[in-house]
Amino acid sequence: MASRFVQIYDTTLRDGTQREGISYTVLDKLRIARRLDALGVAYIEGGWPGSNPKDAEFFQRAREEHFKHAKLTAFGMTRRSSHPPEEDPNLKALLEAATPVCTLFGKSWTLHVTEVLRTTLDQNLLMIEDSVRFLKNSGREVIYDAEHFFDGYAADPKYALETLKAAARGGASAVVLCDTNGGTLPWQIEDLVRIAINSVPAPVGIHAHNDAGCAVANSLAAVRAGAVQVQGTVNGYGERCGNANLSAIIPNLELKLGVSCVPPGKVRDISELSRFVSDVANLTFDEHAPYVGNSAFAHKGGVHVAAMRRHPDSYQHITPEFVGNCMRVVVSELSGKGNILSKAEELGLQGQFGDEGEALQEVKDAEARGLSFESAEASLGLLLRRREPDYVPPFSILDYHVMVGRRAGSSETFAEATVKLRIGEQVVHTAGAGNGPVSALSDALLKALTPVFPHVSDVHLADYKVRILDSKAGTEAITRVLIDSHDQAGGFSTVGASPNIIDASLAALVDSLEFYLLRSSPETKPASIPAPQAGAEAREAEAP
Repeated sequence: MASRFVQIYDTTLRDGTQREGISYTVLDKLRIARRLDALGVAYIEGGWPGSNPKDAEFFQRAREEHFKHAKLTAFGMTRRSSHPPEEDPNLKALLEAATPVCTLFGKSWTLHVTEVLRTTLDQNLLMIEDSVRFLKNSGREVIYDAEHFFDGYAADPKYALETLKAAARGGASAVVLCDTNGGTLPWQIEDLVRIAINSVPAPVGIHAHNDAGCAVANSLAAVRAGAVQVQGTVNGYGERCGNANLSAIIPNLELKLGVSCVPPGKVRDISELSRFVSDVANLTFDEHAPYVGNSAFAHKGGVHVAAMRRHPDSYQHITPEFVGNCMRVVVSELSGKGNILSKAEELGLQGQFGDEGEALQEVKDAEARGLSFESAEASLGLLLRRREPDYVPPFSILDYHVMVGRRAGSSETFAEATVKLRIGEQVVHTAGAGNGPVSALSDALLKALTPVFPHVSDVHLADYKVRILDSKAGTEAITRVLIDSHDQAGGFSTVGASPNIIDASLAALVDSLEFYLLRSSPETKPASIPAPQAGAEAREAEAP
């Protein structure tokens, strides 16, 4: 049982938006705020109401929200040297945001006081104390962010600590040490947090940036030293190299340090939250992210998988389900028999595909020809199914023809394809058209299959990726094609490889349709074969 509690202060909606490529709408921010509250963070920093109309609108609409766990926070800076607090526009905007908490940042580094603010050191201390006290007297809880504290301490230790004391005199509920430039190392963080705790009559927090790749470690070091608040963002989103990554910090606090930071059991929601924020931000999710990535508990090496089959802790530092993730086995040319057995069990094929050593060799031979099953588990499942003595495919390609051209007087190209299929005892010959050869082949295949399998129209090609495996071979290089498909049950991926890009595409396309028919058609689907799951749908289905 956790012996300590540390507040999680989430700044995804403010500091996280400073990452290149992120631009949330007001609705996006409200959706993320609701999910953060459901996770159970202590504070949600919604934005800077004095900086832009969008943040002002967010705070206005957020008044209609009823957060169960989190306090909504508005962010801003201390008063200007030329304004008393009651006349300062920024402080007025903070009050107008009507949040229960205001977070103020002020200068801790003498360089910034004299060169950026262009004021005196004593005046800066008054600005900090006056601003905090004004908001405190206005009925707000006030958190003080000491910007550039660690650089400021290196330049003038006494003055950096005096800025914290000024905030404490004003009534700050916490003073947060900010590694704004992100270049401080963990042992330095730990030492200075202890110094601050012993010097300032207020609780101490940490706000780390990741410019030296140490933001998570720095946050944990601060907690070891006694910090009671950790500020960060989901997935570590933020300016430059990002902020401290709460998707790693929260599991580390709960599972490694025995420190409670979210309500009991909520750490299991961290994987789903990380993907949700990535989706809303319209950013590619890092599948190799600690704890939450799809590869965080994926095992590829044959020795690893063999050990994992004997004991799941042999190559995993935690049980994946603790963070809402799951263990996966990847099959490739590096695999051993254990990979094949584990993947077969996952696909419901135990004992039906023959000798696992022969199956493993077939996988390795296929990968030597350019195929890759790591991201194409549907094709791997078909490879194993096709090894069954009594397996009969729902259809097979007898021949095909593709023509691409440009008609006279037109600048647009066209593509036409014909395919001849065997479906049961029937031979079907159809033609299709499209804006390219793969599109035309898909059209022809669907026309041939739909009369026999009407539901085949439910499967849709979601993504098409091409990779040249050996560009030095020129036009004779092997081309690998990966097709992602979706149907009502979720997503799956198939692969093809050939020196001919059309052959490679057709192989991946045939696999996608054959796999779909096997799992969806009552006439062809073996009841024992579930869909190899990939993507967000799979994680939701598998999460405990």
